[in-house]
Amino acid sequence: MSSTTTIVDLMRHGEPVGGSCYRGKIDDPLSKKGWKQMRSAVGNYTQWDIVITSTLSRCAEFATEVAERVQIPVIKSNNFMEIGFGEWEGKTAAEIMQKDEQLLYRFWSDPLHNTPPQAEQLTKFRERVVGEWDSIISKHQGKKILLVAHAGVLRMLISQVLAMPIDKMFRIKVPNAGVSRISIEHFGVDETLSQLIFHAGKLE
Repeated sequence: MSSTTTIVDLMRHGEPVGGSCYRGKIDDPLSKKGWKQMRSAVGNYTQWDIVITSTLSRCAEFATEVAERVQIPVIKSNNFMEIGFGEWEGKTAAEIMQKDEQLLYRFWSDPLHNTPPQAEQLTKFRERVVGEWDSIISKHQGKKILLVAHAGVLRMLISQVLAMPIDKMFRIKVPNAGVSRISIEHFGVDETLSQLIFHAGKLE
């Protein structure tokens, strides 16, 4: 049986202005360090056919720079925005744990049943992220894709590829500017085999 292969490089944004916090949908741009992290992670690599990115500037600005350098299209999607953290947005881990030191532990251990107040439900987040993923894989079958997004988005996608329960997604560490490669083999119309080739690396 013949098959075609789609390659997707998943890349998290670098450090944003303001440093580490539960930023969610707050649109902070990359810091100077963040730009350096992302440029270092991809180097002079050019083997993509298309760039797809979250619309938030910490992803979209770098994605646009890469697309212009490689001279390929860039597509911006709201569905690859970070999960909404509700009342936690903009707060550091220390600020969240001021009232309850176990709050973050419970969230990391089981985000499905320990959603922050007013936050996006994990099942809804999965629906929009995986739905968009399925759409781009179908539409760009056989292509080499760079997808620039957020830690939550990449955890969700890697969990999907590895058939992990979504309440265990925080067992996947996603560093700033880390690159993970997914290979999707297409057999016929609806049959695919997805594999994680490497995780949290750099490109040469």
